[in-house]
Amino acid sequence: MKRLIREIITEVEIKTLVVSLLFIISLFVFGFLAREVVSEDENSFDNNVFAFFKMHTTGGLIHVMRVLTFFGSTYFVIPAYIILIIVLSFLHRRSDAINVAIVAVSSTLLMLGLKEFFHRHRPELPLVKTLTNFSFPSGHALCSFIFCSVIIYLVDKGKLDLKWKWIFSILLVLLSIFIGISRIVLRYHYATDVLAGFCVGLVWVIFSLWLESKLTPRRVELQLDA
Repeated sequence: MKRLIREIITEVEIKTLVVSLLFIISLFVFGFLAREVVSEDENSFDNNVFAFFKMHTTGGLIHVMRVLTFFGSTYFVIPAYIILIIVLSFLHRRSDAINVAIVAVSSTLLMLGLKEFFHRHRPELPLVKTLTNFSFPSGHALCSFIFCSVIIYLVDKGKLDLKWKWIFSILLVLLSIFIGISRIVLRYHYATDVLAGFCVGLVWVIFSLWLESKLTPRRVELQLDA
C-alpha cells in the first residue's frame, strides 16, 4: 500500500513538473518571438518558411488548406462552443459547461487583445483574399489549439478506453497543427504568428486548468452537476 502511494505521488510530481516546464517554455518562446519579429522586425525565418511552402504548393494543396483553415475560424469555433455548452448542460455537466464558456470567452478576448497590442501587419500577397486585421499571434492557431484542448479535456474525463483517448487526443492535436500550417500556406500569417498562437494557447490551457482546480473544488462541481 505504501509503495502504491509513493508511486502515485511520484507520478503526480512528474506530471506537475512537465506541465510547469511546458508553461515556462511556452511563455519564453512567445516572449522571444514578440521581441524578435515584432519589436526587432526580424523576418528571415518567416521568409524561409514561405519559400519552402511556395516550392511545394499546388492547387490541390491550396484547396485542402482552405478547408482546414475553416475549422479554426470564428465561423466554426463559436458555433461549436455553443453546441458543446448546450450538450454539456443537457447532460447535466453544468460545471463543464460553465468552464467551457469561460475558456471560450476569455481566450477570444485574449487573442483580440494581443493582436491590438502588437499591431503586426499580415503578410503581403495572400493566396485567397486580403485580410485587414492584425497578424500576431495567429487567432486560428490560438483558438483551434484551445478548442481542441477543451475537447481532449472532456474526452479524458469520459469513460472511453485509454487507447481511444490517446487516439482522439493525437488526432485533435494534429488537426490544430494543420490548421496553423494552413494559415502559413495561404499566406494569411507568418510562421512566427502561428508559433506564437500555439504558445499562447498552451499557456492559457494550463492556466485555465490550474485556475479551475483552485476555484471549482470537487464538492462544488458535484452540486452544479446534480
